[in-house]
Amino acid sequence: MERIVFVVDDDGMVRTALLRLLASAGLAARGFASAQEFLQTPLPPAPCCLLLDMQMPGPDGFEVVRQLEQRGDALPVIFISGYGTIPVTVQAMKAGAHEFLTKPIQDERLLDAVGEALEIAERQLLSRVEHAASTSRLETLTPREREVLELAIGGLLNKQIATELGISEITVKVHKRRVMDKMQTRTLADLVRTAERLQIHSARQR
Repeated sequence: MERIVFVVDDDGMVRTALLRLLASAGLAARGFASAQEFLQTPLPPAPCCLLLDMQMPGPDGFEVVRQLEQRGDALPVIFISGYGTIPVTVQAMKAGAHEFLTKPIQDERLLDAVGEALEIAERQLLSRVEHAASTSRLETLTPREREVLELAIGGLLNKQIATELGISEITVKVHKRRVMDKMQTRTLADLVRTAERLQIHSARQR
């Protein structure tokens, strides 16, 4: 899967130098001269990170991060700035920055920061894909299977679930097996972990 670095800096010389450095490291990179131009570009379904100048005409770096979060497009951000004061650095970290680098930036440090940010982005993407798949599988459950799921993750035994739902223990076993198959889980522990990721709460604790 191709990993992409977006570079947003209104200084053409800096932007070009960053793009060349990233390309020399074998990284795919795209440059933007303004925050508006970047924000109008749909993000691809791939691991991405953002090298973002903090001080630009128009929206500043903090506003770009805020808009990305509002759209649900949060991605690891490396802020770059010519002014590396402690208050600004603290503000950047509070805004969720992965790293804050002050110009002129050492090549090795920048590439290390980008590499770390892309690793984070890849883990986040895989987590979102897994969550979407689990959500789709959850939607295939029948209302009765959903009831069995919510009782099973609470640790109730088949006999207890049968009593709770007013059905036979054999029927509970059939429903539970179907739940496990549909959710693609092998053990009850797997099912509990999947339910936790989907924020499904047990209907009753044993």
